[in-house]
Amino acid sequence: MSAGEAGFDYIIERERGLRRDLTARRMTMIAIGGAIGTGLFLGSGFAIGLAGPGVLVSYVIGALIALLLMGCLAEMTVAHPTSGSFGAYAEHYIGPLTGYLVRYAYWTGNVLAVGTEVTAIALYMHFWFPSLPGWLSIVGFSALLIAVNARSVNVFGAVEYWFSAIKVTAIVLFIVLASFIVLRASGALAGAGGAAAAAVGFHNYTAYGGFVPKGVWGVWVAVIIAIFSYFSVEMIAVAAGEAAQPEVAVSRAFRSTVFRLILFYLLTLALVLAIVPWTAAGIDESPFVKVMRALGVPGAAGIFNFVILVAALSAMNSQLYITTRMMFSLSRAGHAPRRFGTLSRRGVPVQALLLSSLGIAFAAVLSVVSPKSAFILMVSISAFGTMFAWLMIFITHYRFRRERSRTGAAPLRFRMFGYPATTLLGAALMAAILLTTAFTDAFRMTLVFGLPFLGVLTATYWIRHRRGARS
Repeated sequence: MSAGEAGFDYIIERERGLRRDLTARRMTMIAIGGAIGTGLFLGSGFAIGLAGPGVLVSYVIGALIALLLMGCLAEMTVAHPTSGSFGAYAEHYIGPLTGYLVRYAYWTGNVLAVGTEVTAIALYMHFWFPSLPGWLSIVGFSALLIAVNARSVNVFGAVEYWFSAIKVTAIVLFIVLASFIVLRASGALAGAGGAAAAAVGFHNYTAYGGFVPKGVWGVWVAVIIAIFSYFSVEMIAVAAGEAAQPEVAVSRAFRSTVFRLILFYLLTLALVLAIVPWTAAGIDESPFVKVMRALGVPGAAGIFNFVILVAALSAMNSQLYITTRMMFSLSRAGHAPRRFGTLSRRGVPVQALLLSSLGIAFAAVLSVVSPKSAFILMVSISAFGTMFAWLMIFITHYRFRRERSRTGAAPLRFRMFGYPATTLLGAALMAAILLTTAFTDAFRMTLVFGLPFLGVLTATYWIRHRRGARS
């Protein structure tokens, strides 16, 4: 019997066995922590280089897309909490092939994104140990996080909660300290003066070629990095399959996560741009560390580099979790070998976890072969899977609503605002961003890799489907 014939309960039953141990508080922190990582702390430097101070507009557009996505996803997740999440929704509301493509594209993108985080970790370790080989940092930290994920979802939740707490606390302290420095330099607070004060201030927004020195195109291209920065907000939907109270957890997380992320991203970037000229941005070092060094706060650069290291570890921890659950879902759907759908005594799909660690090996090799270009190359390749998944979430939500309207289903306990205009706007923006990657040097590999990969996935699906029909 197909999933469509049996209803969505068939998919939920198929994915049973995972432990429901994640509390609403941990779910909220996991969602926030997953999206505060390399994209903000390191990738923002590249985005600033593309758009100048206009990067603030780029991140506003990215935040709007993330807000729309979370609304669509929260509505579907409250109705159908399962680890297969948006892949399972696409399977049920669009078709089995779409569910297959979404899950495999998302899984592959995040496996490679794990490599992005460990590539960044190698850069951060160079702050203290300039001569330390990058691959050594990658292997050491990776082994630690694989062990955390293999233990239990409860251990993962606890570790990710404290990782996220460190990041959020550090960002709040950064905002307070940087705001004091900027306000003092602008004369709003007593004690302003001196060459250092003169170099800091909101005049930096226009002092080096204006607010949009790279033009509107530069601002739009930087939206790609902004979207990359917000990646992993969707993991709240994947984690709902292991939440103690999924309806409560998802609703709370949606309401708090997106607005906190927008506040953190926009405030921190606004302060960075006021303290360090945008022309000094880059990916050789986090712009946040550059700010601390520019301010001359004793030991602050080293402390913040530690926080950024924790942020990368947190994001990597989250990505290992969601890729593992997505592969688990694929296996339970019959689209991957059965062993990846088996669970340990503690309810963890360990075999799926080990397979999902492939990106770490790829990053280790890339850090040796091409250490300087490894980060941007990993970002451009890994971005396709999540971008495609985000686009399909909007399309799936549109089909989800139409199906419920057609069948006269019960009222939704959580509703997306502004449907259908908001859903269609999100889909249009994501499609435009994906298309834009083809016209940028840094991200051309996104579609060069992604489109043939979708073709290969489609071919493998039909080959498997025909073999299954014959047997």
